[in-house]
Amino acid sequence: MKNKQSKSLLIKSMALTGLFTISACANEELADTLLTNTNIYGHNNATSLAIKDGKIVYIGDEQNAMNHVSNKTQVIDLKGGYLLPGFVDNHNHVFEAASEIGSDCLLDEDKDINGYIRSLRACKEELEEGEWLLGYGHELSQLMQDNDTSPLAILDEIFPNNPVIIMEQTSHSMWVNSLALAEAGITIHSKEPQGGKILKDKTTGKLLGILLDNAGDLLMEQAWKNQPNLAEANYQGLLNGLAQASKHGITTIGDGRLYWKRGWLETWLTAEKNQALTARVSLRPWVYPADEANEQLAFFKKIKSNDKQRLIQINQVKIYSDGIIINGTASTLDPYDWSYTPQIPHGLEYIPATKMAWWLSELNKIGYGAHIHAIGDAGVRNTLNAIETLRAQGATTAYSMTHLEMVSAQDIKRFAPLRVDADFQLGSDYIAEQDHDWAIPFIGKQRAHALLPINAILNTGANVTLSSDWNVNDINPLVGIANAVYLKNMGIADIHQAIAAYTINPAQALGLDDITGTLEVGKSADIVMLERDITQSTPKQIANTRVLMTWLEGEVVYDEQTE
Repeated sequence: MKNKQSKSLLIKSMALTGLFTISACANEELADTLLTNTNIYGHNNATSLAIKDGKIVYIGDEQNAMNHVSNKTQVIDLKGGYLLPGFVDNHNHVFEAASEIGSDCLLDEDKDINGYIRSLRACKEELEEGEWLLGYGHELSQLMQDNDTSPLAILDEIFPNNPVIIMEQTSHSMWVNSLALAEAGITIHSKEPQGGKILKDKTTGKLLGILLDNAGDLLMEQAWKNQPNLAEANYQGLLNGLAQASKHGITTIGDGRLYWKRGWLETWLTAEKNQALTARVSLRPWVYPADEANEQLAFFKKIKSNDKQRLIQINQVKIYSDGIIINGTASTLDPYDWSYTPQIPHGLEYIPATKMAWWLSELNKIGYGAHIHAIGDAGVRNTLNAIETLRAQGATTAYSMTHLEMVSAQDIKRFAPLRVDADFQLGSDYIAEQDHDWAIPFIGKQRAHALLPINAILNTGANVTLSSDWNVNDINPLVGIANAVYLKNMGIADIHQAIAAYTINPAQALGLDDITGTLEVGKSADIVMLERDITQSTPKQIANTRVLMTWLEGEVVYDEQTE
């Protein structure tokens, strides 16, 4: 079903034949693999777990486990390791996060514009004339300070003969040069695309070389497709990302967005054909906000799959309602106190509020749910209103909303009755410290200090999930769980609820809770082994806990000792 990685010294199969004879009970299923000498989350007295054909067939004590052992069973001594259900990361950009495409020039270690310039000059040495440069990692605030030279002029001076596009750390803006703009046909007279903003000098009206949100997405689309050996690069990038997921105990992924016009779907299908998938995934094809709707719907209908025998599911799309706060593009009920785009004081909409219910209705007709990016309180409300319309029409489709940084008090109580899954990311240090002062210049202290109402939504009975949004945040689920607990009443104080938010809750959001998300007889053997029992650990210990092994459908997909 997937590539089988070599077993480490940790895995020592007992040579049963010749040592002793096993006589299994006739009514017991004989296991392919028996994991023993272990501790199992949710089963306090259990020390053994048996697997057959990728599914769990027994959890209990070692003595009764022997009823499932034959001479062909591989018995593995886990030496006291702690087993949890494989983590379910409901929002992970696994395809692009570890891709070499986009990493021609990395600026994420630089602290200011001078550092960017030094790194960019070094990156130029590797370029041939006319070749695209795709980079990552700057902060918009550093580019938009009162510098003598515009961001566009900086890139033009360094790269006079190469089109350049640098993705900002949040992925919601692009820093580009004149050659890249020319390749996309963008001038000072260009119409801005739905969901996008082309920044201009407020005095001269000249282009600044900054494209916000969908304006940048569209240029990146063109740059990505211009990469040499694209199919090969896409494939290797996907394998790189999957390897990182397995290393961190992630066995199921809710895809952050599938840019299907970049050949990404074909890459996933190739990996599936090659039995190279090391995680199951719910692919979420991107709804292109500026493209013709019916063409997209026809494509979605053609690729849809609910076959749970496959590791790939395609039954949800990814939609953006709005942008982000620091760009001034999150859609807000009250105007920004300050933003780079005062001409849009309430932010922008990727999908207009008047169109969101239409999109969800048309998607529902072909069997699709949606995972919806919503950050501003207006973006959240508009999305909830659209879902409410669909629920009133009898739709039972799965809807989740992700990020949810600003949520009006009157909307907090709406998630549970509308059956909307609420997805949060807690993998950053500033979130763990409840340090939202970065937002004060944009939305003021009162709104800034009310960001991320995780506990308030959890207490309404809504299904709350945690995810990484990798590579915006750390991919490690244990960091997210640790921060959730560390936040106490501002987060998810109960460790068991925090674990559920990274296992069974997102499995439910993905419609896979009958397959994965808990360790139960009959479910897929999607398992992670940790070095310690995190239910008895401090937040710091949880975050620093090592993942020792990961299994997907009973096969080892990560082993620390073979790294």
